[in-house]
Amino acid sequence: MQHAGTGVAPAATDAVDLSARTLLEAYRTHQPIAPLVSTFPGLTIDDAYRIQLAQVDTWLAGGRRILGRKVGLTSPAMQAQMKVTQPDFGHLMDDMFIPEHVPVAAGRFLQPRAEPEVAFVLGRDLAGPGVTVAAAAAAVDFVLPALEIIDSRIADWRIGIVDTIADNASSGGVVLGSAVRGIGEVDLRLGGCVLHRNGEIAGTGAGGAVLGSPLNSLAWLANTLGCRGEGLRAGQVILPGSITASVPFGPGDVITATMAGLGSVTAVIAAPEEQS
Repeated sequence: MQHAGTGVAPAATDAVDLSARTLLEAYRTHQPIAPLVSTFPGLTIDDAYRIQLAQVDTWLAGGRRILGRKVGLTSPAMQAQMKVTQPDFGHLMDDMFIPEHVPVAAGRFLQPRAEPEVAFVLGRDLAGPGVTVAAAAAAVDFVLPALEIIDSRIADWRIGIVDTIADNASSGGVVLGSAVRGIGEVDLRLGGCVLHRNGEIAGTGAGGAVLGSPLNSLAWLANTLGCRGEGLRAGQVILPGSITASVPFGPGDVITATMAGLGSVTAVIAAPEEQS
């Protein structure tokens, strides 16, 4: 996987390399780590993306594949909390995709939370800069209801913008629903969503919570990647951001998101006796 050179000083490079190794070790040992910025106070957002990409390169070398991208920090509330004015992005690897209704062990994650999203599946390549919302819409083959499982290798979710980007935008897993719709069949901006945990309402929202429309998020992603010399590919799954606040879950929980015009998607978390 090729990335543009950055001309970064050796000291910064050492911090990036060590941070990437520390996060990879957290995956291996299943033990969360202290915030990276507490160990390396000088880390920047650019450093954080380099840390993320170093992990992705390791995963690719080990045989994993990139099947899509995710966008985070798309709501005004989250941007205000992180003191940023734009979203961030991460990678969706092949083994992050979890079949709907198939019980998944909560122990697969460290401190998981679920978020409902409208997933875009691209029918053609999309590369910026200069991608408009119209061009983004034209690149979408179909949409699906989705639950993103966010997770953090940083202890107690003590994350800022640098730590979440470095940690692959706090990615964990993806559950895709099977209700396939054309992009013109769904009101992406005003369509409502209800998130249930064990049959009780855990959150509500509408697509406009995602940068005004999930399509704005898709265009932002294509343009941001384009400035970095990368693009989106036909067939990739793009998660544009959560419609509601995230909800934590544990063993035995059932999480369902129901979206107007799009149907529902359900994630089943294995009960303790089912987990191995």
